Amino acid sequence: MSAPRPKFRENVPGKYSINEHCIGCSLCRETAPENFCINYEEGHDYVCKQPATPEEEERCLKAMLSCPADAIVNDSSEEQLS
Repeated sequence: MSAPRPKFRENVPGKYSINEHCIGCSLCRETAPENFCINYEEGHDYVCKQPATPEEEERCLKAMLSCPADAIVNDSSEEQLS
């Protein structure tokens, strides 16, 4: 198993974050626009707001499971998917 990739500094504290596997496809922003933002200068997405409602939680989980680069991490899970 490879070592976890560093997370982007822009991620707000909380259970979801995006690491350096991100390819900037913005699928996460399309899935959960309230929770994911883009750093245009560096060309990657990041978590700008942790989910605050069950609906946001569902969209963040969907974004994580749909991420083509496996760059979204849920730190509260026992298994990191990135």
